[in-house]
Amino acid sequence: MGSGEWCLQKRDSFKSETLVGNETVPEIGCLSIIVLGASGDLAKKKTFPALFHLYCQGFLPPIEVHIFGYARTKISDDELRNRIRGYLVSERSASPSKDVSKFLQLIKYVSGSYDAAEGFQMLDKEISKHETSKNSLEGSSRRLFYLALPPSVYPSVCRMIRRYCMNKSNLGRWTRIVVEKPFGRDLGSAEELSSQIGELFDEPQIYRIDHYLGKELVQNLLVLRFANRFFLPLWNRDNIDNVQIVFREDFGTEGRGGYFDEYGIIRDIIQNHLLQVLCLVAMEKPVSLKPERIRDEKVKVLQSVLPIKDEEVVLGQYEGYRDDPTVPDHSNTPTFATIILRIHNERWEGVPFILKAGKALNSRKAEIRVQFKDVPGDIFKCKKQGRNEFVIRLQPSEAMYMKLMVKQPGLEMSTVQSELDLSYRQRYQGVTIPEAYERLILDTIRGDQQHFVRRDELKHGRFSRLFYIELTTVK
Repeated sequence: MGSGEWCLQKRDSFKSETLVGNETVPEIGCLSIIVLGASGDLAKKKTFPALFHLYCQGFLPPIEVHIFGYARTKISDDELRNRIRGYLVSERSASPSKDVSKFLQLIKYVSGSYDAAEGFQMLDKEISKHETSKNSLEGSSRRLFYLALPPSVYPSVCRMIRRYCMNKSNLGRWTRIVVEKPFGRDLGSAEELSSQIGELFDEPQIYRIDHYLGKELVQNLLVLRFANRFFLPLWNRDNIDNVQIVFREDFGTEGRGGYFDEYGIIRDIIQNHLLQVLCLVAMEKPVSLKPERIRDEKVKVLQSVLPIKDEEVVLGQYEGYRDDPTVPDHSNTPTFATIILRIHNERWEGVPFILKAGKALNSRKAEIRVQFKDVPGDIFKCKKQGRNEFVIRLQPSEAMYMKLMVKQPGLEMSTVQSELDLSYRQRYQGVTIPEAYERLILDTIRGDQQHFVRRDELKHGRFSRLFYIELTTVK
C-alpha cells in the first residue's frame, strides 16, 4: 500500500484540530494554503517540503486541502511543480513517486505583483473556485497565507490580502497569515512593521514564525524544566554558574552574502533564534499551558534583561567574507558575535547568559550548555576535570547529556568526568523527528500560537542597546 493510500484510509485519525482553551477541537471544511513567494528558495526548500510531509502523514487530506503558489515569476502550474519536485523527497521521506505526484496535483500557481490588485483578485478568484468546488458548509472554509518573502514587501502584500483575499463570503471561517523573520532591522523598524500589519489583522491572525521554536529539543525545554522534580531546586543562581547558548555553522554565506550583509549575525541569529531559546531556559513556570500564559512568561524575561555592556561583546568577521561577490568590498558586518546577557531578577541575578553565534567556523552545532558551580569543600580535588554540566544539543543529532564526576574503575580512589547520555538517534530508533516547519505550519492550521512570537515579545526582544553596539562599533 502506498503512503498516499494510507493517508486517505487513516484520514479520520488525523483530522485538523483547532485550539480552544486547552482543548483541541476537530475542524472540517475546505483549507486553502497560499504560499506567497512560491518561486523562491525558502518556499522550495522549506515550505513546500513541510507541506508534503504533513500531507504524507494525513494532516492535509486532499478532499479538503488545496495549495496555491503566488509570485511575480511568470511560470505555469507544471513549471512550479517541476521546480519543487526535487526538494520533496529526502532521507526521512522516501515516498513513492506517485505520492509526490498526487501532492503536486494539489498545487496551482498564480502569477502577479505584490503591490497591485489584479494579481490578488485573480488569486482570490482561484481560491473561491476551490472552496465552491468542495461544497464547503457555511462558515467552514479556511485560508492560510504563508509569506515566504522579504519583510520589505510585507506591508503591501498584507494590504492586498486584506482588500482582496479575505474570507468575506458566508463560507468563511478564518484567515491567518504567517510572516518570516527578520521582523525589522531595529526597534523602530520592528514597531513600524508591527503597526502596519496590526492595522490590517488582529493579533490572533498573525503568526510570526521563528523555526527554532519548532525544533524537537527546544519544544522539550518546558517538559524538562517543569515535569522533572530534580531540576526544580537546581535551576537558579544558587547552583548555576553560567548558561551558554551556542550556534555554529561550518560554512559561510554561500551566495547569500547580499541578504546576510544587510542584517549580520546578531540580527539574523542572536536576536531571533538564540533569544527565543534563552526565554525558554530562563522563564518562570506558567500558570497553564495556554499559549498566552507561556508567552507572558517569556516577555517577563525580556523585560528583565539589563542593558548590554560594550566590554561584554565580541564581534568578528571570517576571512574571505568579502570575497563573496554579493558582499560590499568594505563591509564590516559581523559574521561572529559573543554577547553576555544578564537577567535582573531573583532567580538569575549574577548568572551570565552567554550567547555565541558564528559562520564559517570549524564545526556545525547548536546547543544549550548549563554549567553548574563548583562543589563546595571539594574533598576529591577534581575541579581541574571540569564542572557538572547539562547539555542539550539542538542540532545536528539531537541529544541531551549530563557531565558528572564518577569514580575511575579500578583499585584506586580516583575520579573521572563521565556522561549520562540520551541520544535521540539511539534511544528512539525508527522514530522520525518532524522538521521544525512541519510543526509550526500545523500549529497555524490548529490556531495554536504558543510557538510564535507575540507583538510585545517582539518589541522587548529588539534591544535598542544591542543595536546601538552593532551599528556604532561595527559599521
